[in-house]
Amino acid sequence: MLVGLHCHQPFLDVVDAWRNRQDDKPTRPAAIVQLAEKGLAVVTPVTRTSAKAAAKAADLAANEIDRMTDQTLPDEERISRKRRLLKGPKEFRDFREDHPKKSKQ
Repeated sequence: MLVGLHCHQPFLDVVDAWRNRQDDKPTRPAAIVQLAEKGLAVVTPVTRTSAKAAAKAADLAANEIDRMTDQTLPDEERISRKRRLLKGPKEFRDFREDHPKKSKQ
C-alpha cells in the first residue's frame, strides 16, 4: 500500500542521519518504516497509578497551585480554579487509562 507523507526538514535530517549509520543503508521510505516498526514494538501498556502515589501527586499539585495562585482573588474563585486544574477538563477525564473508571450506577 502506498502512503504519502509530508515531513519537515528537521525530521528528514534525523531520519537521514539514522539511515546513514545503518549497515544496509535503507532508502528514506524504508528507514521511516523501520523506525516506525521499532517505535511500535516498544510500546508499553499503561499501568495504573497506585492510590498512594496518586494522592501524593494530587497533594503536590495542590500545594503548587496554592503557591502560584493570585492571592487577591476571592476565596471562592481560588477554590473553583484549583478544583478545575486538579480535575482536568471534563472532556478528557474519560480518556485517562491510568485512572480507574467510575461505575455509572
